Amino acid sequence: MKNQVNNKTEKNRIYLSSPHMSEEGYEMEYIKEAFDTNWIAPLGANVDGFEKELASYVEIGHAAALSSGTAAIHMALIAAGVGEGDIVLCQSLTFSATANPIIYQNAIPVFIDSDYKTWNMDPTALEEAFEKYKDRVKAVIVVHLYGLSADMDRIMEICIKYNTVVIEDAAESLGTTYKGKYTGTIGDYGIFSFNGNKIITTSGGGMLVSNNEESISKVRFWATQARDKARHYQHSQLGFNYRMSNIVAGIGRGQLKVLDERIAKKKYIFEYYKRELEGLEGIEFMHINDWNKPNYWLSCVVLSNESSLCPIDIMEALEKENIESRPIWKPMHLQPFFQEYDYIGGDVCERIFKNGVCLPSDTKMTDDDLDRVCGVVKGLWK
Repeated sequence: MKNQVNNKTEKNRIYLSSPHMSEEGYEMEYIKEAFDTNWIAPLGANVDGFEKELASYVEIGHAAALSSGTAAIHMALIAAGVGEGDIVLCQSLTFSATANPIIYQNAIPVFIDSDYKTWNMDPTALEEAFEKYKDRVKAVIVVHLYGLSADMDRIMEICIKYNTVVIEDAAESLGTTYKGKYTGTIGDYGIFSFNGNKIITTSGGGMLVSNNEESISKVRFWATQARDKARHYQHSQLGFNYRMSNIVAGIGRGQLKVLDERIAKKKYIFEYYKRELEGLEGIEFMHINDWNKPNYWLSCVVLSNESSLCPIDIMEALEKENIESRPIWKPMHLQPFFQEYDYIGGDVCERIFKNGVCLPSDTKMTDDDLDRVCGVVKGLWK
């Protein structure tokens, strides 16, 4: 007698956001060139090219290709002069990679609540934090969550008032614009991630961007073990092994060619869900403000407090049908590791976390896949 096949394994897996190489094979062309010329690692033409091409895409002066988005944040903090005992104001609703580099520098994170209109840093809470900590604040890390831009005009106005460096964590928002300007290019430094789940991927990797040529030059130096120009190995400063390899950068150059296509597909997915699910009682989609042109990295919804359903009900129903979904990021001030640090604001980010779900937003999804997801969700309202 044949084993009965579980319903979950009968259906193709629908992923949250998986790597999507170009159908044209752009990535392999750059990788082949690296192999043919034996420029495998650590640097080479692909690294130089990727830096220039990404900087050109987001319309900024300079870029440094690094091993991860986390490394890019770490380098930005060092470039900003953040050190032991300094205060760094950091958005609470984010992934831990945003906050961890603050600890690497022996600095002190203070977490800031979100504005429900943007899901990102609340300018009012930010100003309150400045009033509390004053000149102890060395930098601000604002996140553009799920491809949604923060209210950068108000945030920049406050940070300029207090003469404080602004680092934009645009790991999830490559291609997003705020009032016509790309996220990651508005503050002093911007970082992007090319992790496997991002809108384009290099398998791993990140980029630090800035209009400050001197700072980017220093970052490239620090990230290459801070090796001095000498015949022997000499190091006058602390260095890091943070540079992107030539192979990885080749993947990035190929992926950059299809970034606009990926954004268009992500938008299609979001609009499909909104059209099919927005009418369900107690469900609300992440806000798209008039001044924000997002990349729609993940399509996210929140349930009202009065809803009879919880996010886990949706996630478990989807998982039974072999469909991947995720909770919204758990705020940093609720994380066991960071619970000792100060938090400024109300309960907005906690509510978004408690009531939110990230729906599958894979750019390889077909309309049949989207119908399948919507059918499961709708079934919970019957």
